[in-house]
Amino acid sequence: MASRLVQVLHAGKLSYRQGLRLQTAVVNRVRDHNPHVLILTEHEPVYTIGIRTRDYSEEEEHRLLAVGADFVRTNRGGLITFHGPGQLVAYPVLNLRHFQPSVRWYVCHLERTIIELCRRFGLKDAQTTPDTGVWIGDRKICAMGIHVSRYITSHGLALNCDNDLSWFRHIVPCGLAGKGVTSLAQQLAERSIDPRTVEGSLTTDSVTPHFLRCFSDTFECELTTLEDPVQRLLLEESRHEAKG
Repeated sequence: MASRLVQVLHAGKLSYRQGLRLQTAVVNRVRDHNPHVLILTEHEPVYTIGIRTRDYSEEEEHRLLAVGADFVRTNRGGLITFHGPGQLVAYPVLNLRHFQPSVRWYVCHLERTIIELCRRFGLKDAQTTPDTGVWIGDRKICAMGIHVSRYITSHGLALNCDNDLSWFRHIVPCGLAGKGVTSLAQQLAERSIDPRTVEGSLTTDSVTPHFLRCFSDTFECELTTLEDPVQRLLLEESRHEAKG
């Protein structure tokens, strides 16, 4: 199990650009044979696009900036999506050589983690489809977009907990016309399930322990909190915004 020790870094709220800098620092740590790291964060409002949307027009970019969110082009997979407060964002930085050196295996295990989490909240119809992510009916509850380089993973998933879904109205989420988005809060409300029957009020903080248990069980790994001095160093580095 030593090779599957995953250190959890609770990063709090970060801008997306800070999150990218943090991932870069953590990827370098893991590549240098340090333990795997699972970054947990929330982002300030931002629209991001993956490598499959390089031709996204400047006009569309300016339109989205005008609604009050940032706009960032990334090297992850997937199409356009939104991140914002109330959404639990997880960036596992794993060396897949210690798990299974397969991108398909990795994505399937991320999806299984979220499906199991949804079931813990009474949402037994959460499922995968040919489109990446986790869905309830034709609405996506968790988006996924990853990057893998020399078997080291970055980027990850965004689980809608209790976020403002109106931000998604300005885009075609993940490029899938005719399909929508949902959240844990919306699903529980529609089914008259009191989130307090699960554990406290529904926030990213209350969802996080469930996510960690599901992640540990699915990936068959041991979780521990990243040492405070290292965590502070990495977070401090992430707070210096990239210029240009």
